[in-house]
Amino acid sequence: MSTAGLLTTTDDDLLRRFTESANTHDRVVVPTPAFHEWFAERQAANSYQVTQVPFEELAGWRFQPGSGNLVHDSGRFFAVEGLAVHTDHGEHAHWTQPIIRQPETGILGILVKEFNGVLHCLMQAKMEPGNVNLTQLSPTLQATRSNYTRVHKGKPIPYLEYFTAPWRGRVLVDVLQSEQGAWFLHKRNRNMVIEVTDDIPVLEDFCWLTLAQLHELLHVDNLVNMDSRTVLSGIPFAAPVDRPSILDEDSFRGALLRSLAERKGALHELPSVLSWFTEAKTKHTLDQQRIPLNQVDGWYSTDKHISHDKGRFFSVIGVDVQASNREVAHWTQPMLAPVGRGLLAFLAKRIGGVLHVLVQARTQAGTFDVIEMAPTVHCTPENYEGAEPPRYLRQVLDAPPEAIKHDVVHSEEGGRFHHAENRYVVAEVGDDFPVEVPPDFIWMTAQQATNLVRYSNYFNVEARSLLTGLHTLW
Repeated sequence: MSTAGLLTTTDDDLLRRFTESANTHDRVVVPTPAFHEWFAERQAANSYQVTQVPFEELAGWRFQPGSGNLVHDSGRFFAVEGLAVHTDHGEHAHWTQPIIRQPETGILGILVKEFNGVLHCLMQAKMEPGNVNLTQLSPTLQATRSNYTRVHKGKPIPYLEYFTAPWRGRVLVDVLQSEQGAWFLHKRNRNMVIEVTDDIPVLEDFCWLTLAQLHELLHVDNLVNMDSRTVLSGIPFAAPVDRPSILDEDSFRGALLRSLAERKGALHELPSVLSWFTEAKTKHTLDQQRIPLNQVDGWYSTDKHISHDKGRFFSVIGVDVQASNREVAHWTQPMLAPVGRGLLAFLAKRIGGVLHVLVQARTQAGTFDVIEMAPTVHCTPENYEGAEPPRYLRQVLDAPPEAIKHDVVHSEEGGRFHHAENRYVVAEVGDDFPVEVPPDFIWMTAQQATNLVRYSNYFNVEARSLLTGLHTLW
């Protein structure tokens, strides 16, 4: 098979094929109603049980003497440690907190193949213990290095051979991307899309879907998991220029398509956007010092949880998991359980007829390189009760219904976070909203964002999920 390299911006044919898949609801392998039946069957076919347990019942896990860090006996998987943060960027200059340190790089990968002349993605109905509904739609492959090297001594992970060299397909997307900087220290995963032409067996928990079907399913609460969303965000599209009537529409959709298609009309040229980002990274500092978990200030421990004194942010808990269709049928592990539902929102504005989204330069405890691009609003509102709210939060919460273009609740990584949900919103603002914005914010077109998300350490995982949602609106 071909060992062609990564997709380049000049590969117009592949952009066309991705775009065609994103517009195809017919010529599909599995019609969407049949998908929902299949997904319900897969949920019913397997048995799961997740129970919170005291830390002392976590088999293979222990608190290290001296530091109090929560670690696995193998020295693999991940650890819960303490982190001291000093920064001159953001709301607070110094704090300490528990954080997950997982130095391994996992793989999140989607196999794509052409059926009936249309690219389809091989997706998996996968259980994760932290998902509110347990089973969600995940990529073909979703595995940490400890898992795919079988430290757990469990069953082999299906389709792993397609995502490791020597390649058995054409590599279309391959990029290291960060995960939640508030909860992980320097955590990254390899996001991959591999095209295959061979016939491959489709196991019972997998099915083929077009990008159009996935975009439709992204409007359903807690269905398409975080790992799928981040991989999908790296797929580039060309606007459907064969439908000029839509491009000419005086509508949100028309403005979005122009934002995706136009090489002109951006408020800021891409070099200016990159300069803004580089300036933010070099202007500010972020000092991260690993400290013993038992030395974090403002947190307390019981036999069942480690929590913040004021009941905010998150807790560390232990869970006992039973799952009939995972590589290991029974295990225990620590998890991070957020307090409250987060809100992640892009404000969107038509500037010169071209839709722009307002992007924020944001620093978080575990950020890899001081700053990442984040949604306009990135917060858990409950954490700001009685305090000054984040900039632009009121514009999102008070937006009239007609201004809300995208509004869905998604789970975050269910392998590490217990019942972590965020509300993802795209809200359009009118002509009266100023084009001039504070230094930590910048307007970008959809095309600019799509180009940058194909590279490491530009957009954080929450912004990537929102960009994937933005693509469902055209």
